[in-house]
Amino acid sequence: MHSFKNDYSEGAHPDILDALLRNNNRQEEGYGLDQHTLNATSLIKKLVGDSDAAVHLISGGTQTNLIAIGAFLRPHEACITVKTGHIATHETGAIEATGHKLLTVDGVDGKLTPQLIAPVLTEHHFEHMVKPRLVYISNPSELGTIYTKDELSLLSDYCRKNDLFFYIDGARLGSALVCQESALTLEDVYSLADAFFIGGTKIGALLGEALVVRNPALKSDLRYLIKQRGALLAKGRILGIQFEELFRDNLYFNLAKHANDMAQYMVAELTDSGCTFLINSPTNQIFPVMENTVIDELSQQFDFYIWAKIDENNSAIRLVTSWATGQKEVESFVDAYKTTSVIHA
Repeated sequence: MHSFKNDYSEGAHPDILDALLRNNNRQEEGYGLDQHTLNATSLIKKLVGDSDAAVHLISGGTQTNLIAIGAFLRPHEACITVKTGHIATHETGAIEATGHKLLTVDGVDGKLTPQLIAPVLTEHHFEHMVKPRLVYISNPSELGTIYTKDELSLLSDYCRKNDLFFYIDGARLGSALVCQESALTLEDVYSLADAFFIGGTKIGALLGEALVVRNPALKSDLRYLIKQRGALLAKGRILGIQFEELFRDNLYFNLAKHANDMAQYMVAELTDSGCTFLINSPTNQIFPVMENTVIDELSQQFDFYIWAKIDENNSAIRLVTSWATGQKEVESFVDAYKTTSVIHA
């Protein structure tokens, strides 16, 4: 039974496994001071166009978010996010556990806009309420939609004018960057955000995220805080080797494009078969709307999540393709849908 539940069910790209094995017996410094981590952070600094960027490799996305947001905010400050934001729905209250309130708003196709932020600032206007200080988005959003360069520029300008930090969760950032309509580069993301992270876990690595900080005011003591949160790995080389491989020859971008291409192939084929979608997503997360009877039969052959109930007879499911998803698996799902939908027509 093939799984379309997420993009981290597989292990790691062979190039990464080969590199880990090839360097296995070489002695290196610990705690992120090994040569591989230094090389990886240097590659990332070149891609963002700033040798002064602070780059820290951390094992997972939730840990990265809680370390970064917890470090950037003072005790009375809060974070603004859409209700579907990962920190609001799938991180077990990790941000709240650092002592910071989440101020959630309804998103537009899963995305945040200056118009949605403004009422929050108006409401939280004095010292009897938490002070909004940081704006959190993920790109892509939890609905697979992306922020274009223009949209990010508007958010960035608004945050700077209103003394707000702008932070981007990039667990699937590669999927957004390789979408033509985004018109984004890593250098653009870096220039527009105060801090963001580049996800490796969901794009070919065994584990790992790269936190990148531009704003000088947010850089100090991060290694202390990473250590305090248990994220400064003694064998930091494990993360360094992986990011070194991901950014050596554009492997990161190639794997992200493959994941997107597989999902968009499914979109085209399912659309031709009469399937509709909950939302227009150009990335590797898609949300087909199907009859419940069809979903029940497909679930006997494939793993996926039922995302939302549409009505008594129809639901939206989430299908996620990965760097390792093959054409055969995609075609198998499409064929199964065609057959099942005809039977239940």
